[in-house]
Amino acid sequence: MKFRPTNVEPPQRDYVPAAGRDALLPFYDVFTAAFGAGTVHRTLIDRARIAPGNKVLEIGCGTGNLTIRAIRAAPNAEVIGTDPDPRALAIARRKARGLTGISFDLAYAQRLPYPDASFDRVLSSLMLHHLDEDARAQAAAEIRRVLRPGGSAHLVDFTGQAHGVHGFLSSRLNSAHLTDPGQAGIQELLANAGLECTEVTSERLRIMGEVTYYLATRPS
Repeated sequence: MKFRPTNVEPPQRDYVPAAGRDALLPFYDVFTAAFGAGTVHRTLIDRARIAPGNKVLEIGCGTGNLTIRAIRAAPNAEVIGTDPDPRALAIARRKARGLTGISFDLAYAQRLPYPDASFDRVLSSLMLHHLDEDARAQAAAEIRRVLRPGGSAHLVDFTGQAHGVHGFLSSRLNSAHLTDPGQAGIQELLANAGLECTEVTSERLRIMGEVTYYLATRPS
């Protein structure tokens, strides 16, 4: 399954860069590792239960850490990471050299360049809170559209307004973009898009604060 997105790069930037600011991108992986992103990614992959032959999409992949973890956990799957930040994608592609079954596309979560019912799994990690209300609703609709009937989305985001150190930094680096979908808001958002959504579990990370995991399934 090879997709080639077209006309997805805007004439001006209208997204939050992976590290908040381009100048901080070289330090992004160090920051996120210190904040506990590895724990979040491991939990998300464990819950996704990616099977051999599954087609998997990550939206808002940044520098590709979760996408790479997914293909390593399920080497017989096909995994695509998407992000609107070309600089972050360049890093992701370098990190994925030598791996098969993985690719990265320039794309927005709210405008995915893939056919309907293309994927068995969709992943999203700590991304929804960066989108405004309209973009979140569009992203939820796109998740449902690209999921195959019976397919599932596995998402994690911050619980409520208290985002720990991550929230403190994000609010100062991109305060115009940082929004709070809230715990109940994410369930309602995905349900309104036609997905059957449940809250799976929450955990408190020492630096990040509390995060909540969600399972959203497209009805068969």
